[in-house]
Amino acid sequence: MGDFGAFVRRSARAGRLVVQPRMGFGDPGVMREGLLATRGADATTVGTLTLDSFTRVGDLAAVETALREGIGINGFPIVSHGVDTTRSVLSGIHADDFPVQVRHGSAAPFDIFAALMRAGLSATEGGPVSYCLPYGRTPLDESLRNWERSTALLAESRAWGARPHLETFGGCMLGQLCPPSMLVAVSVLEALFFHCLGIGDISVSYAQQTSGAQDREAVFALRRLCAELLPDADWHVVIYAYMGVYPTTPEGCLRLLGQAAELAVDTGSERLIVKTVAESRRIPTIAENVTALEHAGRVARTAADAASPAEVRPAREAARDSQTYAEARALVDAVLNSHSDLGSALLLAFKRGYLDIPYCLHPDNAGRCRSYIDEDGWLRWADTGSLPIAGLAGGRRTRPVTSSDLLDSLSYVQRGHDRPFLYGDRPPS
Repeated sequence: MGDFGAFVRRSARAGRLVVQPRMGFGDPGVMREGLLATRGADATTVGTLTLDSFTRVGDLAAVETALREGIGINGFPIVSHGVDTTRSVLSGIHADDFPVQVRHGSAAPFDIFAALMRAGLSATEGGPVSYCLPYGRTPLDESLRNWERSTALLAESRAWGARPHLETFGGCMLGQLCPPSMLVAVSVLEALFFHCLGIGDISVSYAQQTSGAQDREAVFALRRLCAELLPDADWHVVIYAYMGVYPTTPEGCLRLLGQAAELAVDTGSERLIVKTVAESRRIPTIAENVTALEHAGRVARTAADAASPAEVRPAREAARDSQTYAEARALVDAVLNSHSDLGSALLLAFKRGYLDIPYCLHPDNAGRCRSYIDEDGWLRWADTGSLPIAGLAGGRRTRPVTSSDLLDSLSYVQRGHDRPFLYGDRPPS
């Protein structure tokens, strides 16, 4: 019951983009209300249980204190609530026509995986790289061991008839200012990591960046690499609405979310994680999540009605040998050639600088790479460090990236989407 991947595939065959919130609440009654509202939204939706920050880092004592003293927490504590509570939240909701996924953010997810499986769930997300480097100081080798053990556990759910589904978070590294070729490469590598451990139903992520044209090139590159390297897996692409500094105007927020929905439709992506008008200020309400879901659904339906296969096919073909594909393929090949065991290969790749995330301060990241936004809004490499793409990376910057450049880049999308509605300029394309 509640086969996540199968539902997304059925929706895609019917020409419907699946839209999904990040919603998570500590109170079981409110969490159930949120799932019901998501299911009832005027869109093709799936449910989400997003966990709290204490559970993500394994601080269950803090969760127990919060629950005992009635202190609000910022997500659903699936480990501490216990199986009966989680099942009561899901009862009559989680089903084949409305599967629910657990989202968590943990570099040590074993207890989370065990708890979701006990509750009858089989879909979750993350990754040994993407839930390690951006979020803390857990050593990468420890995260890889944790994720190997946890993924193997999830694969065991096949024994009771489930079809476990894992979504990579690798296409969202740091949320912003990471050139798309690195996002594509890490997403594909985490998918291969899951597949090697027995997961045959996978989604690969990509987060909307600074240029719609570059994003389309990147998603087509991602799809090509998955077709080449995961021929015997069921996989789909999930787009994340922009994860960096978000617009502050409601109009700017909705414009940016609409562009993410159009990106998903234009690239044949099957699912979209939405953001709301409240993102720049606070945790969104249930109603704000539903508004975002319905807005994305409307934009997707309009884009799908307007799309012509005769237009999409040439764009896909033009992207086959794109700059983004060439760089991503070189990054993936460098990792796969480092060691026969993929976990060991990932660890070696970061030690050698074959993978290096710009502006990431984790001790296991080399930190030699830098990026910038060019005059066309494309994310480019300013410094490639030891990445195996020195002869491929185009548009290299001739002067170093300064702190002022970085701060300006961080607000690039926010400024571009707020300015038209604050000062009456023309909206960004």
